Amino acid sequence: MTETAAEIVAAHRAGRLSPAQTVARCYQRIREHDDAAVFISLRDEKDALAEAEGLRAKDGGALPLFGVPVAVKDNIDALGLPTTAACPAFSYTPSHDATAVARLRAAGAIIVGKTNLDQFATGLVGVRSPYGIPVNPIRADLIPGGSSSGSAVAVAAGLVPLALGTDTAGSGRVPAMLNNIVGLKPSLGMVSTAGVVPACRTLDCVSVFSLTVDDAVIALAAMTGPDGADPFSRDRPLGDITPLPSHLRLGVPRNGQLIFFGDKASEAAYGEALARWSALGATLVEFDMEPFYETARLLYEGPWVAERYLVIRNLLASSPDSIHPVTREITAAGARLTAAETFSALYRLQALRKIAERAFANMDAIVLPTAPTTYTTAQVLASPIELNSRLGTYTNFVNLLDLCGLALPAAMRPDGIPFGITLLAPAGKDALLASIGRVFHADTRLPIGAKSLVQPSLVQPPLAPLPAKANRDDIPIAVVGAHLSGMALNGELKALGGQLLEAAVTAPDYKLYALDTTPPKPGMLRVEAGKGAAIALEIWTLSASAFGKFVAEVPPPLSIGTVRLADGRGVKGFIVEAAALDEARDISSFGGWRAYMAEATAV
Repeated sequence: MTETAAEIVAAHRAGRLSPAQTVARCYQRIREHDDAAVFISLRDEKDALAEAEGLRAKDGGALPLFGVPVAVKDNIDALGLPTTAACPAFSYTPSHDATAVARLRAAGAIIVGKTNLDQFATGLVGVRSPYGIPVNPIRADLIPGGSSSGSAVAVAAGLVPLALGTDTAGSGRVPAMLNNIVGLKPSLGMVSTAGVVPACRTLDCVSVFSLTVDDAVIALAAMTGPDGADPFSRDRPLGDITPLPSHLRLGVPRNGQLIFFGDKASEAAYGEALARWSALGATLVEFDMEPFYETARLLYEGPWVAERYLVIRNLLASSPDSIHPVTREITAAGARLTAAETFSALYRLQALRKIAERAFANMDAIVLPTAPTTYTTAQVLASPIELNSRLGTYTNFVNLLDLCGLALPAAMRPDGIPFGITLLAPAGKDALLASIGRVFHADTRLPIGAKSLVQPSLVQPPLAPLPAKANRDDIPIAVVGAHLSGMALNGELKALGGQLLEAAVTAPDYKLYALDTTPPKPGMLRVEAGKGAAIALEIWTLSASAFGKFVAEVPPPLSIGTVRLADGRGVKGFIVEAAALDEARDISSFGGWRAYMAEATAV
């Protein structure tokens, strides 16, 4: 079976399955699932298949998401599909992809459609859309969770292995728990929000839904990187995924501070999750949860509601009935906030951020229930605001405090309702959360998504081995041409004691040219961010002395500079002088030197 993104990519690279076959299977599953409320719009299947066929001409080793079908929440722009934010009166046709979507395409992903959401990404329940309520594939009477309802259901139901959501107050985490999948909420600014309809622009981020943590990391790595089109973008490299730390300290709320609204099954499942962490070797450290609760209350009781109001104020004035009644009630309050109230809240938030910083000084991360309880669709429709608020108990404060988060399946309760936990850490600790979260999820041995509940063969795949790491004193170097494994000059690296560390790809910020040299070599030129291609390369390591010898022999017009990888890392590697490219052929479309040489040799 090929259900996870990693399994799909491996099958495509090995030739056991083609990207077109995978895309065709995706569309067939969507038809068979037969829930019109999951997708607001679907891409024409023939267009998607044609794009998948076009990947045959590229180097699959250079594409981390080689032929993987991806669904996109319909408040994120995708070229060729309308953006509605679940409001037909707001709908527009974008002229280009959101940056996050463009980077996924550059990594080999195939966008198949736009998914349903709580209108204008306002809600954690998934029932506030004129396009219907997606059916929760785990238990049909449960809410699907929001606001990224369609994206979470699409992954859980096995329609796509990856989907994009957004997360301002928990929209990338609560639906993950309710659908027994992984929800990754990156550090603010790590993934560009250019091309995303804002909810609260200062707090928004693009999130990832997947069946495994490793899959979410592959997608995050492809999207990570600064973007000049987004003033809130930050240069926050992902970092390395590591083994479980030997002295992991996880924060848990003090005795009596946890809230479950009387849900004993969720309370018991959380206790079992903590016991699992202890068995894995983590030390549990108590911290004061009250400042975090106070921060959570600021989100909807404070001035951030005004940010939601700014997005739809013109629509509120011209066509208020086109907005969902609950969304209208929540956002209209933003018009009444004063500047004095705003600054007062900002001052208090800054104080709370300092308290949180001191709390994290004694722990690596905190582990909380993703949500305190669950509700049926009927219950939420009867009490839409109160129950929605309860679901945000452990999520609303996260972006206000500039934390990153990872929602993980933790248990399947005796009543058939999924329970999940969320790991939280200060911004920039995304790799740490992924490193420890992948081990926890694997240790649960839970089925993945909803399909595995009825198909026991769809178990979690074993954890993939982590790539080898360089010795502390070695220097990594990225090679893109004749020094690749098996190519003409690879022996030079081996003669100096070089060791292959990993295969990787650049950010989509480069162009590759065929130089007129003997033996044939390419030149890689950095261009404007997102305006180039992702180029396949290898990272080798050399001792400091060997690195010096190697670099001294690099002939012009080549030189050694810093190459940015798809996951945000910077590594020393081969680049070329722009002045030498007037007569050179642009071979960027091949995605790498190996693919170009294979065609040249065949001819």
